[in-house]
Amino acid sequence: MSLDLPPVAPSVTAALVQGLTPRLRKRLDAGITKLADRPCVRDGDTVRIAVDDDTHLELHAPGGSVTSADAIRCGCLLAPDCLHRAAAASAAPIADPQEETEPAAETRPGTGPASESPPTPGPAPAPEARAESETATPEQRTAALAVYDAAAGVLEAGTDGSGAVLQAELLRAAHAARVGGLPRLAASAVSVVTRLRAARSADPAYRLADLTADLREVLMTAHRLPRSADAELTDLRGTARQPYAPDGSLRLYGLFSEPVLTATGYAGAVTWTADADGRLYTVSDVAPGGSGRAVGAADRAVRIGDTALSHRELSRAGLAVSGATVSPTGRLGAGAGVRAVRAAGAAWGEAPLDRLWAAPVAEQVSRALTGGHGLLFLDVTLTGTVREAAGDCLLADCDGLTLRLAAAHDHPALPCRDNLRLLATAPGTRLRVVARLDPAPVPRALLIAADHPSAAGAHVDLGLDRLQQADLPAPGPAPTAPGTGSPPAPPDEAPLHLLRRRVHQAASAGRRVLAFPGDGSADSRRLGRYGFACAGDLLDELHAAAADRSRDAFGRLVPADLGRFARAWLAAAHYTEEVDRALCAAAWGAS
Repeated sequence: MSLDLPPVAPSVTAALVQGLTPRLRKRLDAGITKLADRPCVRDGDTVRIAVDDDTHLELHAPGGSVTSADAIRCGCLLAPDCLHRAAAASAAPIADPQEETEPAAETRPGTGPASESPPTPGPAPAPEARAESETATPEQRTAALAVYDAAAGVLEAGTDGSGAVLQAELLRAAHAARVGGLPRLAASAVSVVTRLRAARSADPAYRLADLTADLREVLMTAHRLPRSADAELTDLRGTARQPYAPDGSLRLYGLFSEPVLTATGYAGAVTWTADADGRLYTVSDVAPGGSGRAVGAADRAVRIGDTALSHRELSRAGLAVSGATVSPTGRLGAGAGVRAVRAAGAAWGEAPLDRLWAAPVAEQVSRALTGGHGLLFLDVTLTGTVREAAGDCLLADCDGLTLRLAAAHDHPALPCRDNLRLLATAPGTRLRVVARLDPAPVPRALLIAADHPSAAGAHVDLGLDRLQQADLPAPGPAPTAPGTGSPPAPPDEAPLHLLRRRVHQAASAGRRVLAFPGDGSADSRRLGRYGFACAGDLLDELHAAAADRSRDAFGRLVPADLGRFARAWLAAAHYTEEVDRALCAAAWGAS
């Protein structure tokens, strides 16, 4: 979309689409496309779109986002039940109400620093009767079922068929889930919608694997929640907000910065820092925007205390923070009580940052696979390239492992892939890198930052800085495998891709792509020969569920059983995820 629109709350979009007549609903997707080509002007908190020479559409976002249907006004004769209002809401980014909150000025008992004295214990409470298990409320079960049905409808239709009407159904279900106290389910449903919009608009940041993961998450959460209890229920409900907690004084050292450019319509930068014990903290500047905001994020000042450091400067300097507040994810707060000044930094090869690279690789991978930050601190030697479906990857030797290093972002406005191509011309170069684990049957990671190939003590943020040919050392011979005269070849992959490919195809093209007549048993037999008999059974059921169309007494096709297909797809998607994690751990030696 070329329009610069403020984010719109999911409930607003759902209400406006629901208010359309059936005839206008059929025209909604075409209306969104037409609206994207109209002139748009932003005046403070108001965005004005010229629908035609005599009609204007206005979106009012006094708090930065549109939170009520009345804030979208149209001057056409059919307003307020016109197509234009629903099209504008459907074209706008989705507002995210899940913002982290900072603590109040006063500290409540028990929430202060660890150095404070704990409260004096009182007499032991009398034994209580054993509490019954906590289960989902009827309203939560109803909300979970609505989300499941809406997501199953998206899976049935695929990206091409999941237009604004189906998206609004999922947004309506997401709003009901949030109102019912299910923020995790609501957030995952909204994420599916944003991925669908990115796919349908050919957004360069869109990745089919991301849509598949989000569909799996929303279906799995909605499936499990009605039957869960106690701790599992608490986890599936999630939390609407992540509160900041006081963390005293911190001495931090800049590590690297990375751009943020999401399919959900948010952009900016995150700078990672570490303290002397290796604990990681982040300073983020992420807001609604596109690639332009991500490209310029490195030179914007960080929003913490009185410091005037930019993200680029902080990634190479240090920070002394007093009155720090930190979220559970390590994000530093920027409240009025926080003070921060510039301090000396440290190179990656100096204390205290060098301890991050001292951790065994297998230990880092295990931590990433069990819910950690996902970052890997590696020492590698570049050996060549390998072609994948999404493009070329660097091959590198890492402690005897043949590692694939892929670009962290594919958007052409960011230098990630150009930097990767340039590094590929320098085989034999030794680098200290920061990467993010990408679970796969072979060792694979997304390259985020690397020490400068020809400037000792410096590093390059590969999503923000652009390497030049002059930055590279003179090319040397590519390393060879022992006893051969050729570069080391990556290991063969297990044929799990036969199942994964069908999972991805269904997420992209819908149920019908798996319902075409054909012999899928060959893939099932091949999976069985490699020891993946369960995967073969899941593949057979996926094809059978896709093709299951019975007829009524008059010979007419009855609607497809979306529940059966969704369950079959979810089982296959969950299986591939778990096996991929196991194969990933084994490939890295972390099992």
